[in-house]
Parts: sequence; structure tokens; C-alpha cells
Amino acid sequence: MTAGRAAGPGVGPRLGLGLGYGVAAGAFWALGFLAPALAGDFTPLQISIGRYLAYGAFSLIALAPRWPTLRATIGRRDVRALFMLGLLGNILYYVLLSYAVRLGGIAATSLIIGLLPAVLTLIGSRDDGAVPLWRLAPSLLFSLAAIVCIGWGAIGTAAPAARGAPLLGWLCAVGAMLSWAAFAVINQRWLARLHHVSAQEWNLLTGGATGILAVLVAGPAFLLGAPGTAGGRDWARFVAVVAGTGFLVSIVGNVFWNRMSRLLPLTLAGQMILFETLFALLYGFLWERRLPGTIEIAAILLVCASVLSGMAVHRPVAVTPAPEPS
Repeated sequence: MTAGRAAGPGVGPRLGLGLGYGVAAGAFWALGFLAPALAGDFTPLQISIGRYLAYGAFSLIALAPRWPTLRATIGRRDVRALFMLGLLGNILYYVLLSYAVRLGGIAATSLIIGLLPAVLTLIGSRDDGAVPLWRLAPSLLFSLAAIVCIGWGAIGTAAPAARGAPLLGWLCAVGAMLSWAAFAVINQRWLARLHHVSAQEWNLLTGGATGILAVLVAGPAFLLGAPGTAGGRDWARFVAVVAGTGFLVSIVGNVFWNRMSRLLPLTLAGQMILFETLFALLYGFLWERRLPGTIEIAAILLVCASVLSGMAVHRPVAVTPAPEPS
């Protein structure tokens, strides 16, 4: 008999639970794509700052009863990391993203941001004990094919890119992608170190730091670009939208992502970002009251193939011990 025989088709409990958390995170994160349509009188920057002000407020309220205990376990390095994560994954990312859409067009921006799963998989393949990159090739190819389909469909339906500096817009999109990739890597590394802090507590601490950063940007964002035609009803809708996205997208979605980050290796966690794009497409179909087209169906199937093939190479292996010599 040979030792090291592969296990059956079932996945390990950690892998299955991590996948479920990744799907849930994508489902909640994708709700953020509806915010610009629901608060169209306000700029993307204003919607982003409003969302992070709400995220910070909810986080600080939830942290208040836990703070006396957490204060003793959070050091200066942890505080610096929290502000860095709030800047990279929230403020800087969305500022760069909003300018990328305005200058380079939504189609090119979505295509560049869609490279995130491949980038994170490549970064994660360098970790100790990570699955070899050649075994991840099928999952990466499916992921890239899905991104091409999504980009192709966006290019076919999008308006022409804004005049001015499309190249600068594409550079902003690359910056946004790298900013969020850095956030994902640093966040996962830090969660692995802080065993005494839960995923929800780390999310709330990140939210508090992000809210403080948002306060510093809120003045210029609203005073220099406040919509002059917005009435009381528009402002009420804006507050409802940013409060909803601040809670559902940032609080609920982020805690699912943090829990997933503690269960899955980075090479597989990167693929989970595809679910955000997938659910964003589904919400878009519901918003537009239409069925997906051929290219969109192909993208959905490729996303599923990418995740399933990624799960297959990360499936735990059951080792069969060699028989005792007679």
C-alpha cells in the first residue's frame, strides 16, 4: 500500500466554512455597487466618505462596552496597522477608484480591478506551505477568463470614456487595485498574529480608525462639492444609503471576510473576491429588471469553475499509514 493517498470528494470543514464566509462577504460587499444609483445626486467621493463615517460611528458604538478589555491587548503597532488598513483598504482605495471611473471609464476600471484575485493568488503562492503555482494554473485561467468576459460585456455597454486623461484614469485603477491587494495581505497577516482579538473586534477597530480618517476628509469632500440642487428628501435618501452601506457592506461584509481570512490560505482567499463581482452582476440584473446575456452567463460559470478548481487543489489530504511489517 502507498502512503499519502488523497481523501474522498468531500472538503474539510474549515475549507467549506471558509468558502461560505467568502460567498457571504461577496454578497454583502456587492451591495455597495447599488449606492451610486440610489444616491445619484452625490459624487462617488461623497458617498464613500459618508459610508465610512457611518462605518466608523457604528464601530465605535459597538466597541464602547468592549474597549476596557481590548485597550489592554492593543499596542501601538496594532494601532498603526489599523490606520494603515483603514487608509489602504477603504479611503485611498475608493478615492482612486472614483477618479479611475471618471477619467478612464467604468469598463477599463472594472477590468483592471478584476485582476485582484490573480494578484492575490500570485502573492499567496510565495507563502510557506502554499500550494504550488502550477497547481493553481487552472483556477487562475478560469478567473482571468471570467474577468475578460466581464470586461468585454462592460465595454460593449458602457458609454465612451470621459475626455481628459484616460491614461491617468487607468493608472488610478492600477493604484486602487494595488492598494486593496496590500490591504488584503496585511490584514490577513495581522489576523494570523492576533489570536486574542476576534474577527469582529478587529473589523470594528478597523472601522473606528477608518471613521477617524473619514472625518479628516469629510470637510473638503462636502464643502467643495456639495450638490446645489439637492433638497431635504435627497439628503435623507443619502443618509439612508450611506448608513445602510456602512452597516451591511462594511460591518457585516468585513466580518465575514475576516473570518474567512483565518480559515483559508491567501491563494484561495484571493479567488473569493470574484463573488463580489458575481453578486454585483446579479444585483445589477435585478435593478435593471433583465436576464443576463450570453457573455454574462459565461462569466458566472467561469467564476464557479475558478472557485471549484481552487477548492480542489486545497482539499485536505488524508494520509493512510503504511501497514506494519509482518
